[in-house]
Amino acid sequence: MVNAPAAARRSAPDGARVVRIGPWTFLLHRRAAIATAALLLAAGVLILVALGAGTNPISPDRLLAVLSGHATPADALIVGTLRMPRVLAGALVGLALGAAGALFQSVTRNPLGSPDVIGFDTGASTGALIAMLFLGGGVVPTAVGAVLGGAVTAVAILLLASRRGIAPLRLVLVGIGGGAFLVALNWWLIVRANVTDAQSASVWLVGNLAGRDWSRVGSLAPVVLAGLVLALLLSRGLGLSAFDDDRAASLGGRPGLTRIAAIAVGVLLASSAVATAGPVAFVALAAPQIARRLTGATGTNVLASALTGALLLVATDLAAREAFQPRQLPVGVLTGLVGGGYLAWLLGREWRKGRG
Repeated sequence: MVNAPAAARRSAPDGARVVRIGPWTFLLHRRAAIATAALLLAAGVLILVALGAGTNPISPDRLLAVLSGHATPADALIVGTLRMPRVLAGALVGLALGAAGALFQSVTRNPLGSPDVIGFDTGASTGALIAMLFLGGGVVPTAVGAVLGGAVTAVAILLLASRRGIAPLRLVLVGIGGGAFLVALNWWLIVRANVTDAQSASVWLVGNLAGRDWSRVGSLAPVVLAGLVLALLLSRGLGLSAFDDDRAASLGGRPGLTRIAAIAVGVLLASSAVATAGPVAFVALAAPQIARRLTGATGTNVLASALTGALLLVATDLAAREAFQPRQLPVGVLTGLVGGGYLAWLLGREWRKGRG
């Protein structure tokens, strides 16, 4: 009788190690583990830099005093009340968008299969706008509206894209068309609102982290944590979905159910991010592909993608906050500028591959 872990060890690819925890056996890729640890360290350092940087810079010793609860009232106000909620909200939104992008790109098997490209973020924006403009706004109604808007959009796009199963390319194309319709709907909602609400909604619709407080961080953190855990649990099944459905099923997978579950978790993560910061463009598109190049591993790369998303968003928000003083730009302006160029490069690359 062949010992399964021993057989797995013999068949493990170069640079990978089989790890067994209780009844679970999985491959640990050395390069991916090192890259993920480096991303975690870099994210921690960048968060500290963002907390200290500003028109009133906070030195490392003063920052340590704030974190340990022994700071002066002025430092506690600057870091603890003004900067820390914004920076942590940016990190959480980046984690959510990076993980959501990894899930959707794995489901669609397409680098363009990102929630901001295929309409799910736009649907979440529609739900949030309805809550803000016509239901009085507030943290909870906006969050609920965003999640419901994202969920309704996902169901509609899945129904339109499903014909004898969910075809990845059809899902992307239907999502792009649905997203274009929802963009027009969102601007129609803004035009119908009063001037004050319309101005606030227009700024929010660009993607913005300014003014985020601890209530936003507290409501977002458990959702992101739960979503990341669920996404990691779905990673193995999504890896099998790279095969055709019959082979994936023969290897113990349930490809149809896994795709639907991954879409549901991705919508939850993306919608929660939209509720907190508005529709920040291109982070979910770029983070999984950067993470894949860093780790060198195939598969979903959920954790590395999430950490890459956090790094991208915290760094971009820091630049938007400090590089254009005395003014601050909404973070979505910079992600849109950088991401637009990246999307053009990606489309050209995919077109050349198709031609080849």
